[in-house]
Amino acid sequence: MPADFTRFGLAIGHATDDAGGTGLTVIRGIDTPFRAAATVLGRATGTRELDALAPSHLVDRIDAVLLTGGSAYGLGAADGVMRWMEERGRGFPVAVGVVPIVPAAVVFDLAPCGIPAARPTPAMAYEACERATPVVDAEGSVGAGTGTTVGKLGAVARPMKGGIGAWVEQGAGVSVGAIAVVNALGDVRDGDGRIIAGARSDDGTFLDIARTVSAGGPPAPRVGGALQNTTLAFVVTDALLSRVELAQLSKAAGAALARRITPVGTTYDGDVIFAAGPMTGEPAPLLQVESLAVRALEMAIERAVRTARGRDGIAGLADV
Repeated sequence: MPADFTRFGLAIGHATDDAGGTGLTVIRGIDTPFRAAATVLGRATGTRELDALAPSHLVDRIDAVLLTGGSAYGLGAADGVMRWMEERGRGFPVAVGVVPIVPAAVVFDLAPCGIPAARPTPAMAYEACERATPVVDAEGSVGAGTGTTVGKLGAVARPMKGGIGAWVEQGAGVSVGAIAVVNALGDVRDGDGRIIAGARSDDGTFLDIARTVSAGGPPAPRVGGALQNTTLAFVVTDALLSRVELAQLSKAAGAALARRITPVGTTYDGDVIFAAGPMTGEPAPLLQVESLAVRALEMAIERAVRTARGRDGIAGLADV
């Protein structure tokens, strides 16, 4: 069943350049801004406006989050989201109008899928805003998941297709939704800990990257070929949380990445976790929200690879 984000006041829109092997995903308020925070797990990030998510920042709300391919080039696509918002008078109010607040984070998809020179554009982001709906009816190799891969162990292994996934968990009086763009260095595991997508040998067996690198091989990748790995995650609750609590939620959600991606948050990953919530409503126990967020994000990560179609000689689980 498609994940429905109506209860969170959010709409999700994809823009896909299938030939180019890249794309982007916009998460915007249906008609209102929302609170948000973020946690950075990896050390190879590409981001924009992330400081605006700090609890101490003057800006107390945001208008959208952009998850995009194209590495640092893709950050410019946020201009399209800002234009869409400004045309509708949506943004942080200033004396001369509004300034839309659109934090963004990127994945590196310039290789091996598609065309290296293809990058998401502001026009694509504008179109994604136009097409955004609360129901996520497209997952896998679309939007920001178009050119993603998982299980990258250099020349000694074959990666598999990554993607974008979504899920919603419901608890007593509170719900949490999650979206994950999986472009990880590591392998992706199911709920029982089995590798379902990742680095494979020529005969199709999984190499288990965490075990392989722990045993001392292969050597660390060259920096130029290493900055190609990232999992971008977004969790949202319908419970009223403070900005400090949302920052705590973004950190707690990291447990989902640790359970489902091995290794994760490495020197060669640019992992970022966003957490969002409404500006009005009823509060809920933070521990309950954190628990639901981990469960929802785990499922979003799994769906990202299970719904991904293969391309350019890279196998995808959706092809099976």
